[in-house]
Amino acid sequence: MVRIWNDYVPLNTLLVAGLEWLLLSVLIGLALFGSAEYTDSVRYPGNSILLISCLLSAAIVFGMTAFGLYAQPGAEGWQGMIVRLPAAMFVGAALFVGFQILYMEPPRVNLEVLTAATLGGFVIIVAERAVVLRFRKMPWLRPRVLVVGSGSRAGVIEQLTRRDSRLMTFDLVGFVPVKETAHAVPKRFLLPCPENENLCDLARRQQVTDIVVGVRERRGGGMPTQALLDCKLAGIRITDLSSFFERQIGQIRLDSLNASWLVFGTGFRQSRVRAFTKRALDIVSSLVLLLIAGPIMLLVALAILATMGTPVLYRQQRVGQNGKLYWILKFRSMRADAESDGKARWASSDDDRITHLGRFLRKLRLDELPQVFNVLRGEMSFVGPRPERPEFVAALREQIPFYDTRHSIKPGITGWAQVRYPYGASIEDAREKLQFDLYYVKNHSLALDCLILLDTIQVVLFGKGAR
Repeated sequence: MVRIWNDYVPLNTLLVAGLEWLLLSVLIGLALFGSAEYTDSVRYPGNSILLISCLLSAAIVFGMTAFGLYAQPGAEGWQGMIVRLPAAMFVGAALFVGFQILYMEPPRVNLEVLTAATLGGFVIIVAERAVVLRFRKMPWLRPRVLVVGSGSRAGVIEQLTRRDSRLMTFDLVGFVPVKETAHAVPKRFLLPCPENENLCDLARRQQVTDIVVGVRERRGGGMPTQALLDCKLAGIRITDLSSFFERQIGQIRLDSLNASWLVFGTGFRQSRVRAFTKRALDIVSSLVLLLIAGPIMLLVALAILATMGTPVLYRQQRVGQNGKLYWILKFRSMRADAESDGKARWASSDDDRITHLGRFLRKLRLDELPQVFNVLRGEMSFVGPRPERPEFVAALREQIPFYDTRHSIKPGITGWAQVRYPYGASIEDAREKLQFDLYYVKNHSLALDCLILLDTIQVVLFGKGAR
């Protein structure tokens, strides 16, 4: 993992994106060089072949990012990649055309060159991905991780990687027991130190790059401090369990968390500069969305009026920043008598309260569009933890530790949990989502907000996690 601003990006993802940008730049450069229109392009240094090649390839890579093609190489499979790649390349080419019309003097890239570049780019990316998917598990791209401890805390690593193979961005060497009487990991993963070998020797022999400390009791010799210090001095990275989960899977796991890590760790910055930039992004994004989605919102309102009648908008109380209550706006997607008994309920996957039109609106997240006005009023942000109803919050804060931490910043229309986890409809789902929300609260930045907005595009386009 490589830390960029306040987010962790897998090294193989950066290498794939860089390689594809380079390949596309070369291809576009050759297409331009072979075009008679550009034989004397040196007269236009601002629009040189090199500059245009780099900009157009960067626009295509941006489109691929927006369509989730860099989430993890191969995570969507070949079918998902073949469906997304042409759309991503079209969007990238369209962005570049708009840019050159606004900012670039003639000669401009013509349709012939754009067609050749996108078709050739499709072939090259597919061929390159075939190689990348074959060799993406090369050892030098993946850290070799040794876990100190074999109890329930350490065992979470093995459980998570077994449950979701996409989290295996590292090679799990094994678990070194430390005074545990009961092991929470399969026996095949246990790797005790031989009597004539210390932890550092074992790590060197196993070519370990990272050691994760997963012991629950660190007092009374529970943690081999001197042995870990020797490993660190030998160049092996030492990480506590909470930081490891934060770095590798973008979560702050509650089952490995203690209050001191939150208090003394980095992050959780709430500076005035950050507040100003976030508010500026909210206002600009909201106005742009209103400009683009205004006609769509009008059509949705008319469709609701024709099929369900009034009211078109649904107002519901939610918990905002610092626990302040406000009224969220949504397009109505349920029957008018959905909660006629006055009891708050989670929405389920087969909820009969949702109308046919409402299910369509939720699938494409169109029911969320009126929340733009909540953002403009300052009650919400474009990016942040999704707000919950006060009835649910009262129960969740009693059952889930650190739940109120998510209320330290403004709630958002979209968020880290929304692009990483499906729709939540239970206390256990709320616990899982909180672990993503804690990551965002700790590491939020302008760059992370932009990344979430890009991920939201593919979530909306492909209907992920809606209910």
